[in-house]
Amino acid sequence: MKLSSMLLATAAAAAISLPLSSPVRAADPELLVFDWAGFEVPGLFEEYTKKYGDGPSYTFYGDDDEAFQKIASGFKADVAHPCSQMVSKYRDAGLIEPWDVSKIPAFADLDPKLLDSKIFKDDGGVWYIPTDWGATAIAYNTEEVPAEDVASLQVFVNPKYQGRTSLPDSSDDVWALAYLATGVTDWTNITDDQFNAAAAWLREAHQNVSAYWADPAEMSQLMASGAVQVAWSWNDGVTYLKADNYPVGFQREAKEGSSSWFCGFVNLKNGPGSEDKAYDFINSWLRPESAKFLLDEIGYGHSNLKGMETISAEELVGAGLNPVNAPVLAQTPNDPKQRERQQEEFEKIKAGF
Repeated sequence: MKLSSMLLATAAAAAISLPLSSPVRAADPELLVFDWAGFEVPGLFEEYTKKYGDGPSYTFYGDDDEAFQKIASGFKADVAHPCSQMVSKYRDAGLIEPWDVSKIPAFADLDPKLLDSKIFKDDGGVWYIPTDWGATAIAYNTEEVPAEDVASLQVFVNPKYQGRTSLPDSSDDVWALAYLATGVTDWTNITDDQFNAAAAWLREAHQNVSAYWADPAEMSQLMASGAVQVAWSWNDGVTYLKADNYPVGFQREAKEGSSSWFCGFVNLKNGPGSEDKAYDFINSWLRPESAKFLLDEIGYGHSNLKGMETISAEELVGAGLNPVNAPVLAQTPNDPKQRERQQEEFEKIKAGF
């Protein structure tokens, strides 16, 4: 999706001021997908549409914690698309039920490392179907920002870029950045000293922030307007900018590293729609042919290894998904109490405290 189209869609959604629980894309009333904005890519549910004559209905969100709170408060949908570190919250709250993988033929082709957690798969069943993965790294204006400036994550605290940076309004992503910038590459066992060092770095980085972006379209708009020269970005924001020929680079080999993450679908309890259609939706998503749609439209990698085999090495490099020679902090499930502590501290930092 080109940036111009993405911005128009975002503006339209804002203009009609839909509440979070309203279907932004109404189609088949028998399946409601609670998803990140931008994932309504027809190629991902192509087989579903062929079978039923229309795609599923969608309700969108821009933040994992926002989505969880909505569902925990009683909002009903059939499937949701959290990232990996959120799955334990859904399980602990009793909001999801296991998938019947006998109904998911491509399950055997999923990258096993994306299921390597008892949170995702245990004696009770498979609670999570990973679907997409990507990176968070430095997006920068290649015409305005010298390559040497983005060789380090310290660009975010460089006084030269005061008022010219943007960070995601996402606790997980900003803490991944702060831990990396202070020498931590594994957030599964954080000490108080490491937390405090990262918090102090984030407070310093906050002084340079022009805006915290809520979704990739907003980040892309900030960079395209010239208001921001450096951002901590997901792949898709960079994909949108490249599609509209903006001079953007994606630095994943800063000396301190970058972050990786993956997301997938959970089967919500007591969904209002059709359970059979939920499986048809997942099966369409997981077929190998979906990998190219996912890469071309959003810039993400696919969990189906056979699907990834259809992507060339050049395409992986272009999307910022190729292997890198630098540290990577994987946003795998971490201690829920630590995550809550990070969220609370991030809200203080954004408020100037």
